[in-house]
Amino acid sequence: MKTQDSIPVTKVERSAKFVKTGFQIGGNYIKHYSKKLFNPEMDRAQLNEDNATDIYKSLSELKGSALKIAQMLSMDKNILPKSYVDKFTQSQYNAPPLSGPLIVRTFTKNFGKTPDKIYDSFNINSTNAASIGQVHQATLNGKKLAVKIQYPGVGDSISSDLKLVKPFAFRLLGMSEKELNIYIKEVEERLLEETDYELEVKRSIEFSEACKNLDNVIFPVYYPELSGKRIISMDWIEGLHLKEFLKTNPSQELRNKIGQALWDFYNFQQHQLRAVHADPHPGNFMITPDEKLGVIDFGCIKEMPDDFYYPFFSLISTDVILDKQKTIDAFRKLDMIHKEDTETQVEFYYKSYKEMIELFAKPYINEVFDFSKNEFFEKLYEYGEKISKMPEFKQARGVKHFIYVNRTNFGLYTILHDLKATVKTNTFKPEVDNN
Repeated sequence: MKTQDSIPVTKVERSAKFVKTGFQIGGNYIKHYSKKLFNPEMDRAQLNEDNATDIYKSLSELKGSALKIAQMLSMDKNILPKSYVDKFTQSQYNAPPLSGPLIVRTFTKNFGKTPDKIYDSFNINSTNAASIGQVHQATLNGKKLAVKIQYPGVGDSISSDLKLVKPFAFRLLGMSEKELNIYIKEVEERLLEETDYELEVKRSIEFSEACKNLDNVIFPVYYPELSGKRIISMDWIEGLHLKEFLKTNPSQELRNKIGQALWDFYNFQQHQLRAVHADPHPGNFMITPDEKLGVIDFGCIKEMPDDFYYPFFSLISTDVILDKQKTIDAFRKLDMIHKEDTETQVEFYYKSYKEMIELFAKPYINEVFDFSKNEFFEKLYEYGEKISKMPEFKQARGVKHFIYVNRTNFGLYTILHDLKATVKTNTFKPEVDNN
């Protein structure tokens, strides 16, 4: 893959990139409507394909929060046309990597030394390049290491990038400005944490220690003394990413084993730690040769405060949902029903959200759940499709914590679906009163 020698770092350079992409998209629309004059039956597939290609190319060169949003959107499969999802999914695995001189410069800036003075060997070609950083292989004292290097300027450009992404988000998501602002504020907070590699090393050590007794889940050892603000050194975990693993045609038994490890990893954190690895895209996991789930990235952690955790998980794990008044009370606590809503609105949102919660809760209310079944996911996507067209959902609803908690759980469901795994869902239950 062609390497990238520089990244637009200043606000002016990054703005110019977005403006150029905007012009390209405008040109795509003109091209589309010109062709449509001669062929009125033509659908938007080619337009979506052209726009997705141009937007992805621009975001992948900008990297950082711009590309991270593409990655997040690619996981919300019911929000975007398929061509966008297909294109943006690339950001989970293979953005264009940085060139050698740019990597050496990052080391010199952080450690005052080039990589060859720190490690016994260092491969200047990256093995993996994603939205915020890229990974290189190194050795030290006979150990194989993974060295994650953050792209220059990523942490400093988050706020301005998100402002630049807004017009694209408006068009792609159809959200109201108020709703988008809540979304963007929460995304900004998490992204600022994600670009703080010192915080990531600290959390990675804490979380891997807290989760060390889970069956079939392993973590790399982290090296704070070889890490800094923009560089993380950790043990190299041998294995295959999910896509590669599935190509090996694994047995159903092995799919279930990996799926169970994934379910336990997430639900132990949600219910025992009240903080969760909130970036469940397949690029963050490896399946090792000895059939374990390797977790290789703790950059994005979402903490769940009590005033969110209790009302939300009481809805999906107790009989609260069977009691209309208790359900409405929980919806009010979660800001899904507003105090100024009329009786008609309360009834409408009660029914709509009850349908959503009952769908979402299906894996929790069955002790064993088969994620290979398409009908469960078809119903989820149908529901998402249905409410995306309703004017009642154009206004902001729900506390900000939903953004990452929904992303986490739907991301988990999607990976389990890709695995076609059947898992026991009663291993780590929500810690809420059943009355």
